[in-house]
Amino acid sequence: MYWKRSLPFLTLFMIVALLLSACGGAQTPAATQAPAPAATEAPPEPAATEAPPEPAATEAPPEPTQEPAVLRVGWGGSPDTLNPGTAVLSEAYTLFELIYDTMFELNLDGTYRLSLAESYDLSEDGLVWTFTLRPGFTFHDGVPLTAADVAFTYKFYQDHEDFPFLPVYTEYFESVEAPDENTVVITLTDPIPNMESQLVFLYVLPEHVWADYYEPVSAVEFENLEMIGTGPFKMVEYQQGEFVHLAAAKDHPLTPPKIDEVVFQTFDNQDALVQALVTGQVDMITEMPNTAVPTLRNAENVELVIGAPLAPEVTDIIPNQTSEENCPPDDGVCSGHPALRDRNVRLALAHATDKQKIIDVVLLGLGTPGLTLIPDGLGVWYNDTIQDYPFDLAEANRVLDEAGYADSDNDGVREMPDGSQPLEFRLFWPNDSATAPRIAELLAETWNQVGVKLLPQALDPDALTSVCCPTFDFDIIIWGWGSDPDPGFLLSVHLTDEIPTGNSETGYSNPEFDDLYGQQATELDPDKRREIIWNMQSILHNDVAYIIPYYPQATQAYRTDRFTGWITDMPKVALEDTTSLVAIEPVR
Repeated sequence: MYWKRSLPFLTLFMIVALLLSACGGAQTPAATQAPAPAATEAPPEPAATEAPPEPAATEAPPEPTQEPAVLRVGWGGSPDTLNPGTAVLSEAYTLFELIYDTMFELNLDGTYRLSLAESYDLSEDGLVWTFTLRPGFTFHDGVPLTAADVAFTYKFYQDHEDFPFLPVYTEYFESVEAPDENTVVITLTDPIPNMESQLVFLYVLPEHVWADYYEPVSAVEFENLEMIGTGPFKMVEYQQGEFVHLAAAKDHPLTPPKIDEVVFQTFDNQDALVQALVTGQVDMITEMPNTAVPTLRNAENVELVIGAPLAPEVTDIIPNQTSEENCPPDDGVCSGHPALRDRNVRLALAHATDKQKIIDVVLLGLGTPGLTLIPDGLGVWYNDTIQDYPFDLAEANRVLDEAGYADSDNDGVREMPDGSQPLEFRLFWPNDSATAPRIAELLAETWNQVGVKLLPQALDPDALTSVCCPTFDFDIIIWGWGSDPDPGFLLSVHLTDEIPTGNSETGYSNPEFDDLYGQQATELDPDKRREIIWNMQSILHNDVAYIIPYYPQATQAYRTDRFTGWITDMPKVALEDTTSLVAIEPVR
Protein backbone atom coordinates (compact mmCIF):
# COMPACT_ATOMS: atom_id res chain seq x y z
CA MET A 1 0.00 0.00 0.00
CA TYR A 2 1.15 3.49 -0.56
CA TRP A 3 0.68 6.21 1.97
CA LYS A 4 2.39 9.22 3.29
CA ARG A 5 3.66 7.65 6.47
CA SER A 6 3.65 9.55 9.68
CA LEU A 7 4.29 7.66 12.85
CA PRO A 8 1.13 8.21 14.79
CA PHE A 9 -0.54 10.65 17.10
CA LEU A 10 0.55 10.42 20.71
CA THR A 11 -2.20 9.99 23.26
CA LEU A 12 -2.33 7.31 25.94
CA PHE A 13 -5.80 6.06 26.71
CA MET A 14 -6.54 3.20 29.04
CA ILE A 15 -9.59 1.23 28.00
CA VAL A 16 -9.65 -1.38 30.70
CA ALA A 17 -13.24 -2.36 30.07
CA LEU A 18 -12.36 -3.34 26.52
CA LEU A 19 -9.11 -5.09 27.23
CA LEU A 20 -10.54 -8.44 28.22
CA SER A 21 -8.43 -11.50 28.64
CA ALA A 22 -8.56 -13.80 25.64
CA CYS A 23 -8.40 -17.04 27.58
CA GLY A 24 -11.38 -19.36 27.27
CA GLY A 25 -13.50 -20.99 29.97
CA ALA A 26 -12.96 -24.49 31.30
CA GLN A 27 -13.82 -27.28 28.91
CA THR A 28 -16.40 -29.88 29.97
CA PRO A 29 -15.35 -33.45 29.16
CA ALA A 30 -17.64 -35.35 26.83
CA ALA A 31 -20.11 -37.79 28.49
CA THR A 32 -19.11 -41.49 28.31
CA GLN A 33 -20.91 -44.80 28.86
CA ALA A 34 -19.61 -47.59 31.10
CA PRO A 35 -18.47 -50.56 29.04
CA ALA A 36 -21.00 -53.42 28.68
CA PRO A 37 -20.18 -56.51 30.80
CA ALA A 38 -19.11 -59.77 29.12
CA ALA A 39 -21.94 -62.10 28.16
CA THR A 40 -22.89 -64.56 30.95
CA GLU A 41 -25.83 -66.66 31.96
CA ALA A 42 -28.74 -64.59 33.11
CA PRO A 43 -28.61 -64.03 36.86
CA PRO A 44 -31.54 -65.23 38.99
CA GLU A 45 -34.43 -62.87 39.32
CA PRO A 46 -34.10 -60.78 42.51
CA ALA A 47 -36.74 -60.91 45.19
CA ALA A 48 -39.52 -58.45 44.70
CA THR A 49 -38.97 -55.19 46.52
CA GLU A 50 -40.51 -51.77 46.53
CA ALA A 51 -39.14 -49.41 43.98
CA PRO A 52 -36.62 -47.01 45.48
CA PRO A 53 -37.86 -43.49 46.00
CA GLU A 54 -37.30 -41.01 43.14
CA PRO A 55 -34.32 -38.73 43.81
CA ALA A 56 -35.07 -35.12 44.64
CA ALA A 57 -35.25 -32.92 41.57
CA THR A 58 -32.20 -30.71 41.08
CA GLU A 59 -31.35 -28.01 38.52
CA ALA A 60 -28.83 -28.85 35.82
CA PRO A 61 -25.46 -27.19 36.45
CA PRO A 62 -24.97 -24.06 34.37
CA GLU A 63 -23.00 -24.36 31.16
CA PRO A 64 -19.49 -22.88 31.46
CA THR A 65 -19.18 -19.46 29.87
CA GLN A 66 -16.32 -18.31 27.70
CA GLU A 67 -15.09 -14.76 27.61
CA PRO A 68 -14.76 -13.15 24.18
CA ALA A 69 -11.34 -13.45 22.58
CA VAL A 70 -10.17 -9.83 22.42
CA LEU A 71 -6.88 -9.09 20.71
CA ARG A 72 -5.20 -5.94 22.02
CA VAL A 73 -2.86 -4.25 19.54
CA GLY A 74 -0.59 -1.42 20.62
CA TRP A 75 0.54 1.16 18.10
CA GLY A 76 1.98 4.65 18.24
CA GLY A 77 -0.67 6.23 16.09
CA SER A 78 -4.22 6.80 15.05
CA PRO A 79 -5.92 7.14 11.68
CA ASP A 80 -6.20 10.69 10.38
CA THR A 81 -9.69 9.90 9.05
CA LEU A 82 -12.02 6.93 8.48
CA ASN A 83 -12.88 8.16 4.98
CA PRO A 84 -11.01 6.00 2.41
CA GLY A 85 -11.13 8.82 -0.12
CA THR A 86 -9.26 11.35 2.01
CA ALA A 87 -7.03 9.19 4.25
CA VAL A 88 -3.29 9.79 4.24
CA LEU A 89 -1.80 7.96 7.23
CA SER A 90 -0.89 4.28 7.32
CA GLU A 91 -3.04 3.58 10.39
CA ALA A 92 -6.16 4.43 8.39
CA TYR A 93 -5.22 1.95 5.68
CA THR A 94 -4.66 -0.78 8.25
CA LEU A 95 -8.31 -0.35 9.26
CA PHE A 96 -9.54 -0.21 5.65
CA GLU A 97 -7.89 -3.58 4.96
CA LEU A 98 -9.80 -5.14 7.87
CA ILE A 99 -13.20 -3.50 7.36
CA TYR A 100 -13.55 -3.41 3.56
CA ASP A 101 -13.10 -5.96 0.81
CA THR A 102 -11.48 -5.42 -2.59
CA MET A 103 -11.46 -7.26 -5.90
CA PHE A 104 -7.96 -8.63 -5.25
CA GLU A 105 -6.02 -9.31 -2.04
CA LEU A 106 -2.26 -8.86 -1.66
CA ASN A 107 -0.52 -11.91 -0.22
CA LEU A 108 2.46 -11.74 2.13
CA ASP A 109 4.69 -13.12 -0.62
CA GLY A 110 3.84 -10.21 -2.92
CA THR A 111 1.43 -12.15 -5.14
CA TYR A 112 -2.29 -11.52 -5.60
CA ARG A 113 -5.41 -13.59 -5.12
CA LEU A 114 -9.02 -12.93 -6.04
CA SER A 115 -11.23 -11.83 -3.15
CA LEU A 116 -14.61 -10.29 -4.02
CA ALA A 117 -14.44 -11.93 -7.44
CA GLU A 118 -14.34 -15.67 -7.93
CA SER A 119 -13.15 -15.37 -11.54
CA TYR A 120 -12.52 -12.93 -14.38
CA ASP A 121 -12.17 -12.89 -18.17
CA LEU A 122 -9.91 -10.59 -20.19
CA SER A 123 -10.63 -9.66 -23.78
CA GLU A 124 -8.01 -10.42 -26.43
CA ASP A 125 -7.20 -6.73 -26.88
CA GLY A 126 -6.57 -6.35 -23.13
CA LEU A 127 -9.20 -3.65 -22.74
CA VAL A 128 -12.22 -5.38 -21.17
CA TRP A 129 -12.03 -7.09 -17.78
CA THR A 130 -15.18 -9.00 -16.78
CA PHE A 131 -15.36 -10.05 -13.11
CA THR A 132 -17.82 -12.56 -11.66
CA LEU A 133 -18.43 -11.81 -7.99
CA ARG A 134 -18.24 -14.44 -5.29
CA PRO A 135 -21.66 -14.99 -3.63
CA GLY A 136 -22.39 -14.32 0.03
CA PHE A 137 -20.85 -10.91 0.73
CA THR A 138 -23.07 -8.72 2.90
CA PHE A 139 -22.44 -5.24 4.27
CA HIS A 140 -22.20 -4.93 8.02
CA ASP A 141 -25.65 -3.28 8.14
CA GLY A 142 -27.22 -6.40 6.56
CA VAL A 143 -27.57 -5.17 2.95
CA PRO A 144 -26.19 -7.64 0.37
CA LEU A 145 -23.27 -6.46 -1.76
CA THR A 146 -23.93 -6.44 -5.51
CA ALA A 147 -22.00 -5.54 -8.64
CA ALA A 148 -23.72 -2.14 -8.55
CA ASP A 149 -21.83 -1.32 -5.33
CA VAL A 150 -18.52 -2.18 -6.99
CA ALA A 151 -19.28 -0.09 -10.09
CA PHE A 152 -20.47 2.80 -7.92
CA THR A 153 -17.28 2.67 -5.83
CA TYR A 154 -14.89 2.73 -8.77
CA LYS A 155 -16.74 5.62 -10.39
CA PHE A 156 -16.88 7.43 -7.05
CA TYR A 157 -13.10 7.33 -6.66
CA GLN A 158 -12.61 8.27 -10.31
CA ASP A 159 -14.92 11.28 -10.11
CA HIS A 160 -13.25 12.80 -7.04
CA GLU A 161 -9.92 14.09 -8.25
CA ASP A 162 -9.49 16.02 -5.01
CA PHE A 163 -8.98 12.72 -3.15
CA PRO A 164 -5.23 12.47 -2.52
CA PHE A 165 -4.52 8.91 -3.70
CA LEU A 166 -7.25 6.57 -4.91
CA PRO A 167 -8.25 8.33 -8.15
CA VAL A 168 -4.78 7.50 -9.51
CA TYR A 169 -5.79 3.83 -9.70
CA THR A 170 -8.74 4.58 -12.00
CA GLU A 171 -6.79 6.68 -14.50
CA TYR A 172 -7.20 4.15 -17.34
CA PHE A 173 -10.84 3.27 -16.58
CA GLU A 174 -13.00 4.32 -19.52
CA SER A 175 -16.17 2.82 -18.04
CA VAL A 176 -17.32 0.56 -15.22
CA GLU A 177 -20.64 -1.24 -15.58
CA ALA A 178 -22.74 -3.76 -13.65
CA PRO A 179 -24.88 -5.62 -16.24
CA ASP A 180 -26.32 -7.84 -13.50
CA GLU A 181 -25.97 -8.33 -9.74
CA ASN A 182 -22.93 -10.58 -10.03
CA THR A 183 -20.95 -9.11 -12.94
CA VAL A 184 -18.62 -6.10 -13.09
CA VAL A 185 -17.21 -5.00 -16.46
CA ILE A 186 -14.27 -2.58 -16.54
CA THR A 187 -13.33 -1.16 -19.93
CA LEU A 188 -9.92 0.49 -20.18
CA THR A 189 -8.71 3.27 -22.44
CA ASP A 190 -5.44 1.35 -22.96
CA PRO A 191 -4.20 -2.08 -21.94
CA ILE A 192 -2.19 -1.83 -18.70
CA PRO A 193 0.30 -4.27 -17.16
CA ASN A 194 -0.75 -3.93 -13.52
CA MET A 195 -4.53 -4.29 -13.20
CA GLU A 196 -4.24 -6.26 -9.94
CA SER A 197 -2.35 -3.46 -8.21
CA GLN A 198 -4.90 -0.93 -9.48
CA LEU A 199 -7.78 -2.79 -7.81
CA VAL A 200 -6.16 -4.15 -4.65
CA PHE A 201 -6.66 -0.89 -2.70
CA LEU A 202 -9.98 0.29 -4.17
CA TYR A 203 -12.08 -0.49 -1.08
CA VAL A 204 -15.67 -1.31 -2.06
CA LEU A 205 -18.21 1.01 -0.45
CA PRO A 206 -21.99 0.58 0.02
CA GLU A 207 -23.81 2.69 -2.55
CA HIS A 208 -26.81 3.04 -0.24
CA VAL A 209 -24.57 4.94 2.22
CA TRP A 210 -22.15 6.86 0.03
CA ALA A 211 -24.60 7.97 -2.67
CA ASP A 212 -25.69 10.75 -0.32
CA TYR A 213 -22.13 12.10 -0.27
CA TYR A 214 -21.31 12.23 -3.97
CA GLU A 215 -20.93 15.99 -4.17
CA PRO A 216 -17.23 16.95 -3.89
CA VAL A 217 -17.54 18.85 -0.62
CA SER A 218 -19.71 16.16 0.98
CA ALA A 219 -17.39 13.38 -0.15
CA VAL A 220 -14.41 15.07 1.48
CA GLU A 221 -16.17 16.10 4.69
CA PHE A 222 -17.96 12.77 5.31
CA GLU A 223 -16.42 11.33 8.50
CA ASN A 224 -17.66 7.77 7.83
CA LEU A 225 -17.68 6.94 11.54
CA GLU A 226 -19.77 3.79 11.10
CA MET A 227 -17.43 2.40 8.39
CA ILE A 228 -19.99 0.07 6.81
CA GLY A 229 -18.04 -2.49 4.78
CA THR A 230 -18.11 -6.20 4.00
CA GLY A 231 -14.72 -7.14 5.49
CA PRO A 232 -13.91 -9.65 8.22
CA PHE A 233 -14.08 -6.97 10.93
CA LYS A 234 -16.60 -4.21 11.64
CA MET A 235 -16.45 -0.95 13.54
CA VAL A 236 -17.67 -0.83 17.14
CA GLU A 237 -16.18 2.39 18.52
CA TYR A 238 -13.54 4.92 17.54
CA GLN A 239 -11.87 7.65 19.60
CA GLN A 240 -9.39 9.54 17.46
CA GLY A 241 -5.94 9.52 19.02
CA GLU A 242 -7.05 7.00 21.68
CA PHE A 243 -8.38 3.66 20.42
CA VAL A 244 -10.24 1.78 17.69
CA HIS A 245 -12.53 -1.10 18.70
CA LEU A 246 -13.53 -3.67 16.05
CA ALA A 247 -15.70 -6.79 16.23
CA ALA A 248 -15.33 -9.91 14.11
CA ALA A 249 -17.76 -10.47 11.24
CA LYS A 250 -18.20 -14.19 11.86
CA ASP A 251 -20.35 -14.58 8.75
CA HIS A 252 -17.67 -13.38 6.33
CA PRO A 253 -17.88 -15.79 3.38
CA LEU A 254 -14.15 -16.01 2.71
CA THR A 255 -12.11 -15.29 5.86
CA PRO A 256 -14.23 -15.35 9.05
CA PRO A 257 -12.01 -14.47 12.04
CA LYS A 258 -11.46 -16.97 14.86
CA ILE A 259 -11.19 -14.20 17.46
CA ASP A 260 -14.10 -12.01 18.56
CA GLU A 261 -12.74 -8.48 18.83
CA VAL A 262 -9.68 -6.31 18.15
CA VAL A 263 -8.72 -3.15 20.02
CA PHE A 264 -6.01 -0.89 18.58
CA GLN A 265 -4.72 1.23 21.45
CA THR A 266 -2.64 4.38 20.93
CA PHE A 267 0.39 4.96 23.16
CA ASP A 268 2.07 8.28 23.79
CA ASN A 269 5.63 7.07 23.24
CA GLN A 270 7.51 4.10 21.88
CA ASP A 271 9.00 3.05 25.24
CA ALA A 272 5.53 2.81 26.80
CA LEU A 273 4.44 0.74 23.82
CA VAL A 274 7.24 -1.77 24.34
CA GLN A 275 6.60 -1.92 28.09
CA ALA A 276 2.91 -2.60 27.48
CA LEU A 277 3.83 -5.71 25.52
CA VAL A 278 6.30 -6.93 28.14
CA THR A 279 3.78 -6.52 30.97
CA GLY A 280 0.90 -8.05 29.01
CA GLN A 281 -1.16 -4.89 28.67
CA VAL A 282 -1.25 -5.55 24.92
CA ASP A 283 -0.86 -8.75 22.90
CA MET A 284 0.97 -7.40 19.85
CA ILE A 285 2.74 -4.21 18.77
CA THR A 286 3.11 -3.00 15.20
CA GLU A 287 6.20 -0.84 15.71
CA MET A 288 8.99 -0.15 18.14
CA PRO A 289 12.31 1.67 18.40
CA ASN A 290 15.08 -0.65 17.31
CA THR A 291 16.74 -0.04 20.67
CA ALA A 292 14.01 -2.27 22.11
CA VAL A 293 15.04 -5.29 20.03
CA PRO A 294 17.48 -6.75 22.61
CA THR A 295 14.93 -6.29 25.40
CA LEU A 296 12.16 -8.06 23.52
CA ARG A 297 14.45 -10.86 22.39
CA ASN A 298 15.00 -11.72 26.07
CA ALA A 299 11.47 -11.02 27.33
CA GLU A 300 9.41 -13.92 28.65
CA ASN A 301 6.49 -15.03 26.43
CA VAL A 302 7.41 -12.52 23.70
CA GLU A 303 8.32 -13.38 20.11
CA LEU A 304 10.15 -10.82 17.96
CA VAL A 305 9.59 -10.76 14.18
CA ILE A 306 11.96 -8.89 11.85
CA GLY A 307 11.82 -8.84 8.07
CA ALA A 308 10.76 -7.06 4.94
CA PRO A 309 7.58 -4.97 5.44
CA LEU A 310 4.46 -5.87 3.47
CA ALA A 311 4.55 -2.39 1.97
CA PRO A 312 8.27 -1.69 1.55
CA GLU A 313 8.97 1.54 3.39
CA VAL A 314 11.00 4.53 2.31
CA THR A 315 12.28 7.19 4.69
CA ASP A 316 12.91 10.37 2.72
CA ILE A 317 14.53 13.77 3.14
CA ILE A 318 12.34 16.08 1.06
CA PRO A 319 13.82 19.31 -0.35
CA ASN A 320 11.23 21.88 -1.47
CA GLN A 321 12.28 22.68 -5.02
CA THR A 322 8.99 24.15 -6.29
CA SER A 323 9.58 26.74 -8.98
CA GLU A 324 7.57 29.96 -9.20
CA GLU A 325 5.84 28.84 -12.39
CA ASN A 326 4.76 25.53 -10.82
CA CYS A 327 3.47 26.98 -7.54
CA PRO A 328 -0.19 25.85 -7.19
CA PRO A 329 -2.33 28.95 -7.81
CA ASP A 330 -5.01 28.12 -5.24
CA ASP A 331 -3.17 26.52 -2.32
CA GLY A 332 0.50 27.22 -2.88
CA VAL A 333 2.60 29.32 -0.52
CA CYS A 334 5.85 28.03 -2.04
CA SER A 335 8.10 29.57 0.59
CA GLY A 336 10.97 27.12 0.12
CA HIS A 337 14.51 28.43 0.31
CA PRO A 338 15.61 29.34 -3.25
CA ALA A 339 18.94 27.54 -2.81
CA LEU A 340 17.11 24.20 -2.77
CA ARG A 341 16.04 24.76 -6.38
CA ASP A 342 19.74 24.55 -7.31
CA ARG A 343 20.86 20.97 -8.01
CA ASN A 344 24.35 21.88 -6.78
CA VAL A 345 23.00 22.53 -3.30
CA ARG A 346 20.97 19.32 -3.23
CA LEU A 347 24.01 17.40 -4.52
CA ALA A 348 26.20 18.87 -1.77
CA LEU A 349 23.62 17.89 0.86
CA ALA A 350 23.58 14.35 -0.54
CA HIS A 351 27.38 14.13 -0.20
CA ALA A 352 27.08 15.52 3.34
CA THR A 353 24.59 12.82 4.44
CA ASP A 354 26.23 9.86 6.19
CA LYS A 355 23.63 7.21 5.40
CA GLN A 356 25.48 4.31 7.00
CA LYS A 357 25.88 6.19 10.28
CA ILE A 358 22.17 7.04 10.24
CA ILE A 359 21.33 3.35 9.71
CA ASP A 360 23.72 2.24 12.45
CA VAL A 361 22.60 4.85 14.99
CA VAL A 362 18.89 5.15 14.25
CA LEU A 363 18.07 1.61 13.10
CA LEU A 364 20.85 -0.30 14.88
CA GLY A 365 21.78 -1.63 11.47
CA LEU A 366 18.27 -2.88 10.54
CA GLY A 367 18.06 -1.15 7.18
CA THR A 368 19.78 -0.62 3.83
CA PRO A 369 20.98 2.66 2.23
CA GLY A 370 18.37 4.26 -0.03
CA LEU A 371 18.60 5.59 -3.57
CA THR A 372 15.17 6.73 -4.82
CA LEU A 373 11.54 6.42 -3.71
CA ILE A 374 11.43 2.98 -5.36
CA PRO A 375 12.65 0.71 -2.50
CA ASP A 376 14.77 -2.41 -2.73
CA GLY A 377 11.77 -4.40 -1.48
CA LEU A 378 10.15 -4.07 -4.92
CA GLY A 379 12.55 -6.61 -6.37
CA VAL A 380 13.00 -6.36 -10.15
CA TRP A 381 11.65 -2.80 -10.25
CA TYR A 382 14.46 -1.52 -8.03
CA ASN A 383 17.44 -0.19 -10.01
CA ASP A 384 20.39 -1.60 -8.08
CA THR A 385 22.89 -0.41 -10.72
CA ILE A 386 22.71 3.23 -9.57
CA GLN A 387 25.92 4.43 -7.93
CA ASP A 388 25.05 6.51 -4.89
CA TYR A 389 26.72 9.78 -3.93
CA PRO A 390 29.34 8.82 -1.32
CA PHE A 391 29.54 10.54 2.03
CA ASP A 392 32.29 13.05 1.31
CA LEU A 393 32.38 16.36 3.14
CA ALA A 394 35.31 17.63 1.06
CA GLU A 395 33.37 17.01 -2.13
CA ALA A 396 30.27 18.70 -0.68
CA ASN A 397 32.32 21.79 0.17
CA ARG A 398 33.92 21.80 -3.26
CA VAL A 399 30.51 21.69 -5.01
CA LEU A 400 29.21 24.63 -2.96
CA ASP A 401 32.42 26.63 -3.42
CA GLU A 402 32.32 26.26 -7.19
CA ALA A 403 28.61 27.14 -7.28
CA GLY A 404 29.33 30.46 -5.53
CA TYR A 405 27.90 29.77 -2.07
CA ALA A 406 30.48 31.48 0.14
CA ASP A 407 30.60 32.27 3.85
CA SER A 408 31.40 35.94 3.37
CA ASP A 409 30.94 36.98 7.01
CA ASN A 410 32.78 33.96 8.49
CA ASP A 411 29.88 32.96 10.76
CA GLY A 412 30.03 29.33 9.61
CA VAL A 413 26.95 29.60 7.35
CA ARG A 414 27.20 30.09 3.61
CA GLU A 415 25.07 32.65 1.74
CA MET A 416 23.37 32.69 -1.64
CA PRO A 417 25.73 33.64 -4.49
CA ASP A 418 24.24 37.15 -4.51
CA GLY A 419 24.65 37.40 -0.72
CA SER A 420 20.88 37.72 -0.20
CA GLN A 421 20.19 34.82 2.18
CA PRO A 422 22.19 32.49 4.41
CA LEU A 423 21.79 28.76 3.82
CA GLU A 424 19.50 28.30 6.82
CA PHE A 425 16.82 25.68 6.17
CA ARG A 426 13.68 24.96 8.18
CA LEU A 427 13.67 21.22 8.87
CA PHE A 428 10.28 19.70 9.81
CA TRP A 429 9.18 16.17 10.77
CA PRO A 430 6.11 14.54 12.41
CA ASN A 431 6.27 14.93 16.16
CA ASP A 432 5.29 11.30 16.70
CA SER A 433 8.20 9.83 14.75
CA ALA A 434 10.58 7.71 16.79
CA THR A 435 13.41 8.07 14.27
CA ALA A 436 13.18 11.56 12.75
CA PRO A 437 14.59 13.52 15.74
CA ARG A 438 17.79 11.48 15.71
CA ILE A 439 18.05 11.73 11.91
CA ALA A 440 17.70 15.51 12.25
CA GLU A 441 20.53 15.61 14.78
CA LEU A 442 22.84 13.61 12.53
CA LEU A 443 22.01 15.77 9.51
CA ALA A 444 22.65 18.96 11.46
CA GLU A 445 26.00 17.58 12.59
CA THR A 446 27.32 16.85 9.09
CA TRP A 447 25.55 19.58 7.12
CA ASN A 448 26.93 22.17 9.51
CA GLN A 449 30.42 21.09 8.38
CA VAL A 450 29.61 22.27 4.84
CA GLY A 451 28.19 25.62 5.91
CA VAL A 452 24.48 24.72 6.09
CA LYS A 453 22.45 25.51 9.20
CA LEU A 454 19.24 23.66 10.09
CA LEU A 455 16.34 25.12 12.03
CA PRO A 456 14.67 21.94 13.34
CA GLN A 457 11.02 21.72 14.38
CA ALA A 458 8.64 18.81 15.01
CA LEU A 459 5.04 19.31 13.88
CA ASP A 460 1.79 17.47 14.47
CA PRO A 461 1.18 15.14 11.48
CA ASP A 462 -1.89 17.11 10.40
CA ALA A 463 0.04 20.36 10.60
CA LEU A 464 2.89 18.80 8.65
CA THR A 465 0.48 17.67 5.94
CA SER A 466 -0.94 21.18 5.70
CA VAL A 467 2.45 22.86 5.21
CA CYS A 468 3.69 20.12 2.92
CA CYS A 469 1.61 19.67 -0.15
CA PRO A 470 0.28 21.35 -2.16
CA THR A 471 1.13 24.32 0.10
CA PHE A 472 4.93 23.91 -0.12
CA ASP A 473 5.42 26.12 2.95
CA PHE A 474 8.65 24.45 4.11
CA ASP A 475 12.30 24.01 3.24
CA ILE A 476 13.04 20.36 4.10
CA ILE A 477 10.90 17.59 5.61
CA ILE A 478 11.84 14.17 7.01
CA TRP A 479 8.97 11.81 6.32
CA GLY A 480 8.34 8.68 4.28
CA TRP A 481 6.18 6.40 2.19
CA GLY A 482 4.96 2.85 2.15
CA SER A 483 5.08 1.40 -1.33
CA ASP A 484 2.57 -0.29 -3.57
CA PRO A 485 3.62 -3.73 -4.82
CA ASP A 486 3.82 -2.00 -8.20
CA PRO A 487 6.13 1.04 -8.67
CA GLY A 488 3.57 3.06 -10.62
CA PHE A 489 2.22 5.14 -7.74
CA LEU A 490 5.55 6.18 -6.21
CA LEU A 491 6.76 7.14 -9.67
CA SER A 492 3.66 9.32 -10.09
CA VAL A 493 4.66 11.33 -6.99
CA HIS A 494 7.34 13.02 -9.14
CA LEU A 495 5.03 14.12 -11.97
CA THR A 496 4.60 17.78 -12.80
CA ASP A 497 0.83 17.25 -12.94
CA GLU A 498 0.86 16.06 -9.31
CA ILE A 499 2.29 19.31 -7.90
CA PRO A 500 -1.15 20.95 -7.44
CA THR A 501 -2.87 17.74 -6.25
CA GLY A 502 -0.86 17.23 -3.05
CA ASN A 503 0.80 14.01 -4.22
CA SER A 504 4.07 15.75 -5.03
CA GLU A 505 6.05 16.59 -1.90
CA THR A 506 9.04 18.19 -3.58
CA GLY A 507 7.60 20.24 -6.44
CA TYR A 508 10.01 18.34 -8.71
CA SER A 509 9.36 18.75 -12.44
CA ASN A 510 11.13 17.13 -15.40
CA PRO A 511 9.39 16.79 -18.81
CA GLU A 512 11.55 13.80 -19.78
CA PHE A 513 10.47 11.97 -16.61
CA ASP A 514 6.81 12.87 -17.25
CA ASP A 515 7.02 11.37 -20.75
CA LEU A 516 8.63 8.15 -19.52
CA TYR A 517 5.94 7.76 -16.87
CA GLY A 518 3.28 7.65 -19.59
CA GLN A 519 5.28 5.05 -21.49
CA GLN A 520 5.72 2.64 -18.57
CA ALA A 521 2.05 2.91 -17.60
CA THR A 522 0.94 1.10 -20.76
CA GLU A 523 4.00 -1.02 -21.59
CA LEU A 524 2.87 -4.65 -21.45
CA ASP A 525 6.30 -6.23 -22.01
CA PRO A 526 7.74 -6.68 -18.47
CA ASP A 527 11.36 -6.34 -19.60
CA LYS A 528 10.72 -3.17 -21.56
CA ARG A 529 8.70 -1.70 -18.69
CA ARG A 530 11.48 -2.48 -16.23
CA GLU A 531 14.01 -0.77 -18.51
CA ILE A 532 11.87 2.38 -18.59
CA ILE A 533 11.39 2.36 -14.81
CA TRP A 534 15.11 1.88 -14.19
CA ASN A 535 15.81 4.84 -16.47
CA MET A 536 13.31 6.96 -14.54
CA GLN A 537 15.06 6.13 -11.26
CA SER A 538 18.41 7.14 -12.76
CA ILE A 539 16.93 10.50 -13.79
CA LEU A 540 15.54 11.08 -10.29
CA HIS A 541 18.81 10.18 -8.63
CA ASN A 542 20.82 12.36 -11.01
CA ASP A 543 18.49 15.31 -10.31
CA VAL A 544 18.70 14.66 -6.53
CA ALA A 545 14.91 14.93 -6.31
CA TYR A 546 15.08 13.36 -2.84
CA ILE A 547 17.77 12.24 -0.42
CA ILE A 548 16.83 8.73 0.73
CA PRO A 549 18.77 7.79 3.91
CA TYR A 550 17.52 4.20 4.15
CA TYR A 551 14.92 1.52 3.53
CA PRO A 552 13.99 0.11 6.98
CA GLN A 553 13.09 -3.43 7.93
CA ALA A 554 9.85 -4.15 9.78
CA THR A 555 10.18 -4.98 13.47
CA GLN A 556 7.11 -6.28 15.31
CA ALA A 557 6.43 -8.50 18.31
CA TYR A 558 3.65 -10.51 19.93
CA ARG A 559 2.98 -12.42 23.13
CA THR A 560 3.10 -16.19 22.77
CA ASP A 561 0.90 -16.85 25.82
CA ARG A 562 -2.21 -15.09 24.48
CA PHE A 563 -2.80 -15.98 20.83
CA THR A 564 -1.39 -18.52 18.42
CA GLY A 565 -1.43 -18.84 14.65
CA TRP A 566 0.43 -15.66 13.70
CA ILE A 567 1.69 -15.69 10.10
CA THR A 568 5.46 -15.34 10.47
CA ASP A 569 6.85 -17.71 7.83
CA MET A 570 6.21 -15.54 4.76
CA PRO A 571 8.64 -13.20 2.95
CA LYS A 572 6.83 -10.12 4.34
CA VAL A 573 6.17 -9.11 7.95
CA ALA A 574 2.78 -7.58 8.82
CA LEU A 575 1.17 -9.01 11.95
CA GLU A 576 -1.62 -6.40 11.73
CA ASP A 577 -2.56 -7.61 8.26
CA THR A 578 -5.83 -9.43 7.66
CA THR A 579 -3.81 -12.58 6.94
CA SER A 580 -2.86 -12.95 10.60
CA LEU A 581 -5.89 -11.40 12.28
CA VAL A 582 -8.30 -13.91 10.72
CA ALA A 583 -6.01 -16.85 11.49
CA ILE A 584 -5.03 -16.34 15.12
CA GLU A 585 -6.92 -17.93 18.00
CA PRO A 586 -6.58 -17.85 21.78
CA VAL A 587 -4.04 -20.06 23.50
CA ARG A 588 -6.14 -22.50 25.51
